[in-house]
Amino acid sequence: MLDRVASNELKTLSKENAEGVALHLVMVSQLIEEDPELAHQHAISAARRAGRIGVVRETLAITAYATGDYALALRELRTYRRITGRDDQLPMMVDSERGLERPERALELGRSVKRGTLSVPVQVELAIAMSGARLDLGQAEEALVELQIPQLDPTTAFTYSPALFGAYGTVLEELGREDEAATWFARADVAAEALGDDDDDMIEVIEEDIEFNDESSETSDADSNSDLDSNFETEGTDGAVDSAEEADGNESESTPRGE
Repeated sequence: MLDRVASNELKTLSKENAEGVALHLVMVSQLIEEDPELAHQHAISAARRAGRIGVVRETLAITAYATGDYALALRELRTYRRITGRDDQLPMMVDSERGLERPERALELGRSVKRGTLSVPVQVELAIAMSGARLDLGQAEEALVELQIPQLDPTTAFTYSPALFGAYGTVLEELGREDEAATWFARADVAAEALGDDDDDMIEVIEEDIEFNDESSETSDADSNSDLDSNFETEGTDGAVDSAEEADGNESESTPRGE
C-alpha cells in the first residue's frame, strides 16, 4: 500500500492510470531490496505513465541509484527537485556525483544548500555523503570534520545514529586511529540494537562496561546515458512526459562510470 503523501500526488491522474501507477510503485517498495533491477523496471513503467508526478520521478531515481546508474539517478533527482521544490534527496544527489567519480562536484553540490533548511535526518545523511566525497579525494582529516556535527552524540540513538557512528568509525580507521574506530563501531552497534523495532525516533542510550576516551566536536548539469524520457509517451496518457527536453531541459549526456 502507498503512503498518504504518494497517494495524494497520484490524485491528479485519472482513476485508472492512478491505480496502474500505484501498483508499480508498490512493487518497487517490495522489490527494491531483493531485486533492484526488477524494481527499476517497475519504476520505468510508472514514469512512462506519470512522468510529471514528483514521487514517480523520485522513485525512478532511487531505483536507478540502486542499480548503479548514477547519471540517471542524478538527472531524475534534479527533475524531482524541480517538480517539488524539495531538497530532501540532496544526499543521494551528492552520492550520485561520487558514483560518477566527481567528488569535487559532489562537495560543491552539497554546499549549495543551507544545512539549516534541511530536516535533521537529511542533514546527517548529507554529512555522511560529504564525508565520503572527502575520502574520495584522500582528505581523511576533512572527512572527519564533516561528520563532527551535533548529532554525533553517543548518549542518544536516533534512526540515523547507527549510520553516522559507523561512518565516523570508518574515517577514524582510515586515519589509523584503530581504537577510537572500534569504539565508534561499537557505539553504532549499541545504537542499532537499542533502536530495534522501536517506533520512537529517539531513545536514550546508557553506556556500560565500555570506556570512551575520545571526544567528538563539532553543480553542474546532470548526466544521462538513457533515452528513457523520450519513451515516456508510450504508456498511459496522464502526466506523461513528451520529450527529454520537456522533462529535463537541454541537459548534457555522458556515460556513468560508477565507483
